[in-house]
Amino acid sequence: MEKSNENVAPVRLEMLVTIIPRKKEDYYLDLLQSFDVNIQTGVLAEGTAEATMLEVLGMSDSEKAVIFSIVREDRLEEIEEVLEKKFYTIKGGKGVAVSIPLSSVFGVTSYGFMINEMPGRNTN
Repeated sequence: MEKSNENVAPVRLEMLVTIIPRKKEDYYLDLLQSFDVNIQTGVLAEGTAEATMLEVLGMSDSEKAVIFSIVREDRLEEIEEVLEKKFYTIKGGKGVAVSIPLSSVFGVTSYGFMINEMPGRNTN
């Protein structure tokens, strides 16, 4: 039996997980929000890597923040390029990021909010 594509969303979503120094959390939250990211949260974390590994990665401070953001797949490449640039140019702002495709979202209104296209809202 062939699957129908009638329920496939026009814009796919990804969960972007960004690990950065704790003192840069607000900066990166604001940066990600500039890409129309409507859902994100930051949590505090403590790194567990050995000091030598942290030095190799240029992340000597073990106090981290992990930001979970729901992003549009069609904006992901642009977001990753900006993050990579910031990781290399912001003093004390090195980090790592990984994206995970989302396979489903419940609710048309929730989905519209996540892709920044609410039904009935003029996006011009």
